[in-house]
Amino acid sequence: MDPFRQRIRHAISDEHLQEALDGNARRRVGARVTAFESLPDWRERRQRAHAIRADVIENLDSYLDQFIQNAQRNGITVHRAKDAAEAVSTILKIIDDSPRRGEEKQETISVHPRSSASHLIAKSKSMISEELDLNHALEAAGHRVVETDLGEYIVQLRGERPSHIITPAVHLRRSDVGKLFHEQLGIPYTEDVPTLTNTARKVLREVFLTADIGLSGVNFGVAETGGICLVTNEGNGRMVTTLPRMHIALMGMERLVPTLDDLALMLTLLPRSATGQKLSVYTQLIHQPLSGQQRHIVILDNGRSRLRASPLRESLYCIRCGSCLNACPVFRELGGHAYGAVYSGPIGSVISAGLFGSEYAPLAQASSLCGACKDACPVDIDLPKLLTRVRAGMAEEEKKEGQGLTAPLKAGLHAFSLAAQDPRLFTASQKLAALGTNLVSPASLWMHLPAATGWGYSKDFPKFAIKPFRERFKRQATEKAEIKTAPQETLSELRVSTVDKDCVQQFTEELQAVGGHVVPTQDATASIIDFLRARGVDRIHLEPNTLDESALSVAGITVAHQPDPSIRVGVTKALRGLADTGSVLVADGDGHPLEASLLPEVHLVVLRESNILPSLEDAIHLLRESRSAVVITGPSRTGDIEMTLTIGVHGPGEVHVFLTK
Repeated sequence: MDPFRQRIRHAISDEHLQEALDGNARRRVGARVTAFESLPDWRERRQRAHAIRADVIENLDSYLDQFIQNAQRNGITVHRAKDAAEAVSTILKIIDDSPRRGEEKQETISVHPRSSASHLIAKSKSMISEELDLNHALEAAGHRVVETDLGEYIVQLRGERPSHIITPAVHLRRSDVGKLFHEQLGIPYTEDVPTLTNTARKVLREVFLTADIGLSGVNFGVAETGGICLVTNEGNGRMVTTLPRMHIALMGMERLVPTLDDLALMLTLLPRSATGQKLSVYTQLIHQPLSGQQRHIVILDNGRSRLRASPLRESLYCIRCGSCLNACPVFRELGGHAYGAVYSGPIGSVISAGLFGSEYAPLAQASSLCGACKDACPVDIDLPKLLTRVRAGMAEEEKKEGQGLTAPLKAGLHAFSLAAQDPRLFTASQKLAALGTNLVSPASLWMHLPAATGWGYSKDFPKFAIKPFRERFKRQATEKAEIKTAPQETLSELRVSTVDKDCVQQFTEELQAVGGHVVPTQDATASIIDFLRARGVDRIHLEPNTLDESALSVAGITVAHQPDPSIRVGVTKALRGLADTGSVLVADGDGHPLEASLLPEVHLVVLRESNILPSLEDAIHLLRESRSAVVITGPSRTGDIEMTLTIGVHGPGEVHVFLTK
């Protein structure tokens, strides 16, 4: 029995895994449906997104040139890598040429200086790094690499690969994590998810504060500005791109959008598809290095040029939301590890064969071709079509159609093709098949060949219908023609109810829905002083020109304008608020507002009502001139342990917006 089939059988028989996968599917699919209900024109947006991705792949060379030129103009060093070996070599050279965190920096940020000569690398989630097997390469070179996404940290401790593009530890239960943390981190065994999350927060906080290098992926590169966008929920992505003196971003060469407007469109679709959120907690847009920082972008080919020239090129439209995995009935039974590849599920079955070769072609057989993956895809990739092309051996342009099929399957498909071309012959064959299979138990027909087919081991072959589909369809069509459908609410009516809603009220409701708080006030300084006194706080990290510092001093509140991990409260102003998501925009500037909104346990934001805009599309151009900016949507959160929502991971656990006239 081949290894893939062995992994399939093992996954199906693992009741523990089945419970974990069922829980993920129920929550993710339901959350996605609910999230898109607030976007009545999502079908039109989906088609626009498909057209944008098609344009990028068609004109990839010119968009890459534009992106690289603008990124370099912004002060970012850009590297191209044709394959995994060159990418790893490039990253190792960047690291070797970089100094370790200096003593001066340690005094302001670190709580425990390190003495080791190797580099400490704080790593945010990146599927590109999995392609490169980067962690092993860095460790072999003597460096310490720590995954800082909670799910990635868990699977790193277990010595495993991620089981899902978005939820790396989806295959585990809380009992697994409790046992792992007890054995690896020395805490008493517990299955309490907040306790487990807080344990990881404490361990990883030290990593963030002492890391020499931050390493991340890239969700989108923007050709017109040379900026990169990162979308995260926990705050670790912001940590690794903000605190270390060097940041290295890994980007697949296809992950581009032409303009900021195109980026805004993608950001209305990606989080809804990935996690069921209207907008992720942290949407970063990075254009330049921060003061005293170096930024590098490593752009990876690694088979993408070959894939672009193949019949599978549409798979490069993927924006890595993981939605097709959640929708796929096969993935929902197997999980990611059964595929034995970096990328799993429907999209993984296609790109693994396209990027890494024919040895991954059998993965496409693990699909029912039901079309659920295409329906779920936010950029409308025709995954069933691509899966059939992989099955037919068309992963590479020079291969002939049918090369990937076995002789019996070719013969069967040929016979089916002949029958399907003649309606009368097709109807006759359906009735003959129904007569034959209904005389014998379908299971008994297949139990003799379970190793070859899988039928009879984990599923049964269904009986054929006595009446063919065409006959039943004609009757039902006649009956339905007589039924009058109830009137439905039109899209225009839905749009009016959303657009006409008061922006301040909508902003308040949306922020509260994601766990934030709104405090209407006439005097932000006085209200914040009252808040701080109620919490027993007498020291804050404050963005300059946000509050009356003399009044704070009179109230006995000390102000710092530099990052300090011991400070519990950070106060910043917001450039804008976004009504439809309850988000606030914070940009780099004097007093380190990015750190003030990230390091403390509590983030207080001062926002004028007049600065609330309807949506991200209305505000995204304001971020064009910033070195780095972030759209914050509520407190940091995670669902990486058994899909249990936990507030306050690496970023603040509280966000309070003081709303002024």
